[in-house]
Amino acid sequence: MTHVSERAESEHHTWKASTGRKRTVTYADAGVSIHAGEQAVKLLKDKVQRTSRPEVIGDIGGFAGLFKLDLSRYKNPVLASSTDGVGTKLSIAQQLDIHDTVGIDLVAMVVDDLVASGAEPLFLLDYIACGEVVPEKVAEIGAGIADGCRAAGCALLGGETAEHPGMMSAHEYDIAGTGVGIVDLDAILGRDRVELGDVVIAMRSSGLHSNGYSLVRHLLLSGAGRLRLESVLDELGAQRTLGEELLTPTRIYAKDCLALVTETEVRAFAHVTGGGIPGNLSRVLPEHLDAVVDRATWRPQPIFELVRTKGRVDQGEMESTFNMGVGMFAIVGPQDADRALAFLAARKVDAWLAGEVIEGTGVVQMVNSYTSG
Repeated sequence: MTHVSERAESEHHTWKASTGRKRTVTYADAGVSIHAGEQAVKLLKDKVQRTSRPEVIGDIGGFAGLFKLDLSRYKNPVLASSTDGVGTKLSIAQQLDIHDTVGIDLVAMVVDDLVASGAEPLFLLDYIACGEVVPEKVAEIGAGIADGCRAAGCALLGGETAEHPGMMSAHEYDIAGTGVGIVDLDAILGRDRVELGDVVIAMRSSGLHSNGYSLVRHLLLSGAGRLRLESVLDELGAQRTLGEELLTPTRIYAKDCLALVTETEVRAFAHVTGGGIPGNLSRVLPEHLDAVVDRATWRPQPIFELVRTKGRVDQGEMESTFNMGVGMFAIVGPQDADRALAFLAARKVDAWLAGEVIEGTGVVQMVNSYTSG
C-alpha cells in the first residue's frame, strides 16, 4: 500500500477577516492534513515491503505500482481481477477501536474470488477513505492489509488514503481493494468443468467472515434487547467477547486452493460470500446439474445459532445471508475426493465431504438438518 499523500488540490486561498486583515487559508483549514497522510506511509513502509514479490519494480511512493509479468510461465495467460470491500463489519471495528484485522478481511474477499477461477493472486491495490487521517490508525488498517497479502502470497502494490472531512465523521472510514491474478486459459476453473457424479468438499470458515453484518448489527446490537460488544456470552462457547467473535478475520484460502489444484483435478471453487451457500455454489453449476449439500455433515459455529435464535431468523434467510460455517467449496472428481481431503488436512484446513453433483437444473439442494454434535 503506497498510500501516496492526498492528491487533491493544495493551493492556498485568502480570505478577509472582520479586522480587515488577510490571512492565508491552508488545506488543513478545510480538514485535510497532507502531513498526516505522509506519516501513515512512513509507518507502513516496512510492512508493505514484506509483501513484495520478485516481479515488483520500485518502492512505495510512486504514482503507480509497477509489476513485471513473467509470461514465459504461461502458454496462454489470462488476467483475472476482483474488487471488494469489508462492508458494515467496519462499524464494529470503529466502535471497539480495533483496526488491525479488517485489512485481512479485505484481502480475503478479493483474493479468494480470484482463486475461484484458478488464478494466482499477483498484487492488490487498496483505498482507504476516512473523515480524519490519524497516522497510527491508518497504519493499523494497512498492517492488516499487508498481513493478508502475505497470507495470500500477493504483493501490496499500491494504494491511496483519502481524507473526507464533512462527508465522514472523524472516526469513520471505509476501505476497498482491487486485486489482479493470472491463470492459463486452459486452466480456468468453473462450471464448464463440473461433471455428473463429482463430489463437493467444504472448507470451514472462521466464522461470519465479512457478510451479513447489517443483519447481525440489527439483531444483536440494536433495540431494547441489544447485546454489548464487551460481553462474554455462554452461547459462543468460548471465553471471548461478542466483539472479538464479530471481528474474527475472514479466512484466506488462496494458497491452500492453489496448492490443491496442483495435487488433484479440481473442477471448480466456490467462495461463499453474500448470498450464502445456495447463492454462491450455484454459480459454478452447469444448467443441467445440481449440487446436493448435506447439512448433517457439519456443525456451524455458535455465532450462527446466536443470530438465528436472537432474531428468530428462519433457516432459508440464514442460508441466503451467511456462510453457515463454510467459507469455500471445492468440486472435484469422485476419484480425487480422499486425496483432496488428506491433502487439505495436511495443510491444517478443516475440510469434509459435504455433497455431490447430480442431474438437475443448476441449483443447490440443501438437505437434512445441521448436526447438533
